Amino acid sequence: MIPWVLLDTAPLPGGGDLRLKQRGTEFSIMLGPIELMNSRLSGSEEALARLTLEKLSGSKAPHILIGGLGMGFTLRAALALCPADARITVAELVPAVVDWARGPMAEVFGGCLDDPRVSIHVGDVGALIGKSRGGFDAILLDVDNGPDGLTVEANDRLYATGGLGAAKAALTPGGVLSVWSSAPDPRFSQRMRKVGFQVEEVPVRASTKKRGARHMIWLATA
Repeated sequence: MIPWVLLDTAPLPGGGDLRLKQRGTEFSIMLGPIELMNSRLSGSEEALARLTLEKLSGSKAPHILIGGLGMGFTLRAALALCPADARITVAELVPAVVDWARGPMAEVFGGCLDDPRVSIHVGDVGALIGKSRGGFDAILLDVDNGPDGLTVEANDRLYATGGLGAAKAALTPGGVLSVWSSAPDPRFSQRMRKVGFQVEEVPVRASTKKRGARHMIWLATA
């Protein structure tokens, strides 16, 4: 079996490190013993984009915010479905993740960062949401393994009532907040409804072959 090779590490705000590993053509991003993403498993991340954009069908020149660059699966899926006049802002907290996308994982990304519809914001997605009142038709969050601050503890505020209210304010009327999670969380659904979202919970498979672990996507309409 081909062994894993550690390519790079990147410090996280508040402590801890992300690790980029490679085994042959396969890549993995790890946080401690937890695998956050793997280049072989993209089904649920692609579904995050597809399900959101189905809600926006007919929108002219949509402006979409993706929280978390990851391995670019959600971004690539959104680009494939978005019209030519769309704008997609990707907020990534860890600068090294952007470097990995342009460096060792360039083949995985397939040049999507060079698409003229895409702009990269290196910084906290929560802060960007907070100053973007009515600025987005959709906000897609895939920055943790669920609605709690796994990678960065400060991300907890994204999923609290105040953070959800800020996201609602950052959306256009009828806009969509979509959140990826590795598992269901009924309390999170309740918080979303509390701030006035209409909430749909959609279970999806981790693999594009509709196999593997079941993940959860929340689709919350403002």
